[in-house]
Amino acid sequence: MKEAKVEHAQVQPGGGGAKSYVVAGAILSCSYGTQPTRLKRPFSHGVYVKNKAMMNIADYVPGENIPSFGNCFSPLNPAVQTSEMVDIYGVKKAPCVPVLTMPWLNGKSDMLIEGQPALTQDCTHHCLYCGHIRIEDDGQELD
Repeated sequence: MKEAKVEHAQVQPGGGGAKSYVVAGAILSCSYGTQPTRLKRPFSHGVYVKNKAMMNIADYVPGENIPSFGNCFSPLNPAVQTSEMVDIYGVKKAPCVPVLTMPWLNGKSDMLIEGQPALTQDCTHHCLYCGHIRIEDDGQELD
């Protein structure tokens, strides 16, 4: 039986510094979402920081890596346009289903995780409905 190869990255300070490595469980927010969510990784890439699985820019798949941000209130979202759900301020909303078509932007290209640039705190993403997705916490210090 072949043993799995496990690598450990050089540890950088976590908890929010720019360029810190992002791990599974990091907190994400969307400018059109009503709640934050956590970045997921069903299977580790085999590289860890503080015993937590590091993420790469290809970890952007809706549902698999990026769950719902609660409700969406983007006026460009067809589900919002046809929704009858309205908040106390009269803003139309619909359940969030992120639509992401490309990897995260600004990965750390000199640190590859399974051939892809490492995901860092300053990486960003955009939903098809113009939601700006940010990494609020790199996840290194979270449970």
